[in-house]
Amino acid sequence: MRFLRHAAIIAWKDLRVEMRTREVVYTTLFFAVMAVLIFSFAFVEGDGNVVGDVSAGVLWVTIAFSGLLALTRAFEREREGGTLRALLMSPAERGAIFLGKSVGILVYMVTVEVVIVPLIGVLFNATVLAAPLHLVALIVLGTIGFAVVGSLFAAMLLQSRMRGVLLPVVLYPVLMPALIAGAKGTVAVLGTPADFPVANFWIGLLVGYDI
Repeated sequence: MRFLRHAAIIAWKDLRVEMRTREVVYTTLFFAVMAVLIFSFAFVEGDGNVVGDVSAGVLWVTIAFSGLLALTRAFEREREGGTLRALLMSPAERGAIFLGKSVGILVYMVTVEVVIVPLIGVLFNATVLAAPLHLVALIVLGTIGFAVVGSLFAAMLLQSRMRGVLLPVVLYPVLMPALIAGAKGTVAVLGTPADFPVANFWIGLLVGYDI
């Protein structure tokens, strides 16, 4: 209970700071919406027909790059304020600090996803409500994996002068199984009809990845 309380305090600290500044969510949300709009200009024809089945790919590319932006900005804010050193000097366990930071990143990403998923459904005529539970499971599990792994690497590279270059280089290869599973599972869910056995397989893979 003490471990979880410390993690909750750290996560709540990050969310309180974000509620005051709205720096990470606004920046990430603006980037994600612009990315979806640009993809829609490229893949949606003038009569509203979508070129190929690209909605799942657009969703996960947007999650991958907007999540990286959220990670970078959230940890950069810690470095600028010198608060990470204070956290390390606190009586909280290192694991609790890690969990609290991961939960904060997870909330940032889910907030953005709540906006971009309906936007993709509208712009790409994607059937996002055909199997909502499977779609939510894929997105949440993939986002958990991204937040946990991303928080680890972002913290490791925080003091590096080349962190902006190194973070995507070391992060995306490790995240690739989760991104592939999320994209493949989303394709199965958004298909007509939805392929639930395939979606369940990729959901199981994401559960294993997160563990």
